[in-house]
Amino acid sequence: MTEQFFCHDCGKEIIISPDGEIQDGQMLKYNLPDGKQKTIFKCLKCFSTDKSLRNFQETEVYSRVVGYLRPVSQWNEGKQQEFKDRKEFKIN
Repeated sequence: MTEQFFCHDCGKEIIISPDGEIQDGQMLKYNLPDGKQKTIFKCLKCFSTDKSLRNFQETEVYSRVVGYLRPVSQWNEGKQQEFKDRKEFKIN
């Protein structure tokens, strides 16, 4: 099964031919603060309206672990899974 790609702005599916050519969109690459690259796709209509990506920012989530606040991305795998398994408690 081939991977599907969608426009970041409107959600339209981006068609990529088997040889890797983008049929109806543009690929944008962004460098993240940790040195990694993030690849985003935009359809031709959205790209012609605005060539840049204005509403993208990696979000760092902090939570309390072992008595102090730490970024969840820096926790070990077990603690990250515990964080994902948490349920939100709502008071009526």
